[in-house]
Amino acid sequence: QVQLKESGGGLVQAGGSLGLSCAVSGGTFDSYAMGWFRRAPGKEREFVAAITWNGEITYYAESVKGRFTIYRDNAQNTVYLRMNSLEPEDTGVYYCNVVGRRDNSWSPYVEEWGQGTRVTVST
Repeated sequence: QVQLKESGGGLVQAGGSLGLSCAVSGGTFDSYAMGWFRRAPGKEREFVAAITWNGEITYYAESVKGRFTIYRDNAQNTVYLRMNSLEPEDTGVYYCNVVGRRDNSWSPYVEEWGQGTRVTVST
């Protein structure tokens, strides 16, 4: 059973940077496409970024394109999200998940989400 554990969130001023990590246990990490999602206060969880199993192709939501970078280390069973030029609108709880491409969008596969990691961007 795949388990997901996110870390690295915190409080940062607008324009600052943060790096998130997601450690994955169980399953076969190096065969999974992985994604990051976030839930802003009072909103539905939304897709942020995805990366193919080998790290060669990445995808981003329009709102983070050019500011966020997703990458992975298959030897460490970990996927990362580097966030630069943070904006208050980036505030939320960030989650990772195994993902698949479905109907031109990225969908999470693991039903049991991790606890997420909270990112707060102040003005």
